[in-house]
Amino acid sequence: MAATNTVRVASAALHTKHKKPTSSVGAPAQYKQSSRKGKKAWRKNVDIEEIEVGMEELREEERVTGSILHKKTDEELFQVDVRGDEHVRRTQPKFSKALLTSTKILAQRSAIPAVFSRTTANPLKRKALTYEEKERLLRIGKRPRKGPFNAIVDPTEMGAGSAMLEVSEAAKQGGTYDVWGDNPVQDATTKTPNPRSHIALPAVSAPHEGTSYNPLVTSHQELLRTAHEIEERRLREAEKLEEVKRRMDAARAAVLEQQEGVASGMTIQPIDDADADAAEEDTKDLPPVKTVPERKTKKERRKLERLRAEKRALAESVARKRMLASVDSAKAMRKALGRKLAAQERLHAQRQEKMREKLQGGLAGQRLGRHKVPEGEMDVQLGEDLTESLRALKPEGNLFRDRFLSMQHRALIEPRVPVLPKKRKLKIKEYEKHSYKRFDRD
Repeated sequence: MAATNTVRVASAALHTKHKKPTSSVGAPAQYKQSSRKGKKAWRKNVDIEEIEVGMEELREEERVTGSILHKKTDEELFQVDVRGDEHVRRTQPKFSKALLTSTKILAQRSAIPAVFSRTTANPLKRKALTYEEKERLLRIGKRPRKGPFNAIVDPTEMGAGSAMLEVSEAAKQGGTYDVWGDNPVQDATTKTPNPRSHIALPAVSAPHEGTSYNPLVTSHQELLRTAHEIEERRLREAEKLEEVKRRMDAARAAVLEQQEGVASGMTIQPIDDADADAAEEDTKDLPPVKTVPERKTKKERRKLERLRAEKRALAESVARKRMLASVDSAKAMRKALGRKLAAQERLHAQRQEKMREKLQGGLAGQRLGRHKVPEGEMDVQLGEDLTESLRALKPEGNLFRDRFLSMQHRALIEPRVPVLPKKRKLKIKEYEKHSYKRFDRD
């Protein structure tokens, strides 16, 4: 039995000895092509080593993480850290201007003081006035000296006795402070807030999708529609302005036609000579008529006075009734006034909010000062001008103009118009030539 086993092992060793060895350094391994005829032979001889390795890696991944990673979404695998690590933040040094390189360079100054353009007085040379010098200067200036209770004292007697010494500032101001009085407390002046501009327009705004060299059909159609609406609005405004100018010219022409003859308002009617003579004769024969007001009697005067008194009494009663009605309806009037004020405040807030929203998009199209802020031109390419590559792209627009308009829309530059130089118009002088003056002497 032992001999049989030995023979089998030896034959197996001999069989393995004739196999071609494989080496990663030498020639590639030569695998024997086994038979794969039929499903059974295929399943027996097919090489599924790579699949097994992949399945084992998936099983290992599932054992470690609990599931297969490539089946999870990005939100489950990753997260955006917006807070940071507090421990790292505490360990890092705080920001200090002293650590900046620019601060260090500026700090490297020479110990020698700088040279100034003009000389400055040395504060150490300034001497303080002594008491005697001060007294002498006051006597020269003849300034009155005040003693106790703000009494004017002779400066020559100051300091002669213990009672005539210079009093303190507290004694001079004695009697001016009221202990029981209410001292008004001055409120601290608060600095007026300086709010930032409500304009939230970026410096470089993103262009429309339709301005691309190869845009989508919907985006390009939308851009064309927007440009068409803008152009239609400009044409309507131009037509309206032309109509106003035409009406003004027509009115001016009508006024000039009216003023060609006589002053406006006069109606000239031809008068016959016979009618004029008859009117003159009639006016000559008639005496001048004087209208003299008739003198009222006492009865008529008393009647007028009674009527005036009745009117005054009626007006006073009406005013009294109105006052009583207003007193009774004071509460209703106060409520109505409160509602009116609240409505006005709401309307004012709505206007402010609307203006703030309007300012979000900049000042395009609004009047700022004497001129209006230009809206800018929209760069549009027609369908036949579009290209499919960047090589054939035709540049549109002007970057300098876009930046300048952007600064005007953000209220960084005031709107201006080009000022063209005007040619000076000289007055025409007329001269007579000597030949023209002597035309009748020949």
